[in-house]
Amino acid sequence: MPRWIPSGADEEVQLLRELGLSSTEALFSDVPKKLRVGRLGVGAGHSEPEVVAAVDKILDRNRPYSKFSSFLGGRIALRYVPAAVDAVISRSEFYTSYTPYQAEASQGMLQSLFEFQSLWVELSGMDVANASLYDGATSLGEAALLCRRLRDGDRFLVPASLPWEEKSVLANYLTGSHSRLEEVPFDPRTGRLDLGALREALSRPGVFGMLADLPNGFGVVDEGLPELKSILGGVPLAISADPLALTVLEPPGSWGADVVVGEGQPFGIPPAGGGPLLGLFACRREHVRLSPGRIVGMTRDLEGRRAFTLTLQTREQHIRRSRATSNICTNESLLALAFVTYATLVGPRGLAELQRSLAERARTLATALGAVDGLEAPKFDAPYLSEFTVGVKRGTAAEFLDRLRRKRVLGGAPLADPRPGRPAAPGEWFLTAVHELTSEKDIQKFARAARSSLPKEAAT
Repeated sequence: MPRWIPSGADEEVQLLRELGLSSTEALFSDVPKKLRVGRLGVGAGHSEPEVVAAVDKILDRNRPYSKFSSFLGGRIALRYVPAAVDAVISRSEFYTSYTPYQAEASQGMLQSLFEFQSLWVELSGMDVANASLYDGATSLGEAALLCRRLRDGDRFLVPASLPWEEKSVLANYLTGSHSRLEEVPFDPRTGRLDLGALREALSRPGVFGMLADLPNGFGVVDEGLPELKSILGGVPLAISADPLALTVLEPPGSWGADVVVGEGQPFGIPPAGGGPLLGLFACRREHVRLSPGRIVGMTRDLEGRRAFTLTLQTREQHIRRSRATSNICTNESLLALAFVTYATLVGPRGLAELQRSLAERARTLATALGAVDGLEAPKFDAPYLSEFTVGVKRGTAAEFLDRLRRKRVLGGAPLADPRPGRPAAPGEWFLTAVHELTSEKDIQKFARAARSSLPKEAAT
């Protein structure tokens, strides 16, 4: 019998007998029938080329992402990735190198991670960055745990505008520390954090930290964030920031943040169905031994030559388990290399110019959508960069976006939390965004599709 694939019915019967099953159907009885994939429509007895041709015909019914005009955002961006990025990360010495668990990681990979750390330190205004985490949401959870190590308490404050997916990850992270999330409301006119409500929350004991995002989950650049540290006092402050936004905004480290995290996907990493992603993490020097992951440092060897080494590793494989800061066991080395390669190719002025051009394009989109009867764009009276919130006045945001999708326009994502038992959204809103590849033609296509996708007003 072949090692992996039974060669006939006799072998199949033998396997089922060993498993104590009467039929192949019984083998999959735990999978509900409605979730099973039926036969592909390819008959038996075909050659391999015939099967490939038949499957290709089935796949032709798919509608690839490239055939849509996309305005999806929410921490994930569609950027042009220069060919040089793939050329660098595809080199065998990077692409096949072992993840840097141990000190014997190559000098080339260690130097790349050191440059990556240095770039995030510069953008965030912090003292020390680690060699990356799994994704932006992971970084949020690790930031919350760092705050918990710095201060006792059982309440972690987050903006009510924070995306529900990130709230979910944060809540899971905090379960083990017997603490919980507490949402701080936003101003319904501006979408900014309600500082009065924040002061009221701080008047009650138990707050061990706070997270704010820049821009926030509505796309709003909250101009009140630099006041947070003076309001929080000794309560640690974590900021989740878009790395591209930090090329034109004051870095959070300059106004008192204790830890700055973010999602690095927009720098040189294609969306790829939502992943893979890259977590960014930086903190103040005095918090470095309480931070997660690993840190690459630069030193000199015995002959005075510059050399790189893993300076700090705070996971249980390397130190006593009771002192480990996280169960994070590796980092996104290849994606960190893509991040720093992209930033190097585009350059600081190029990155800032890209953010400015996106802001101009977003205003063009807001003007086009704002002229559509039945939409409110932007929803909030506040500054924004490349994404903003749109209000739907007739029908629901989900229905509207579904009609757009049928017209090959991915208009954005609803802001309602779809999880059972969650409070209803404050309104029919969705987040929309422009990208580097968004053209004037795409914007006009969106506006036309929007006009025909809203339900007609009821007759009076």
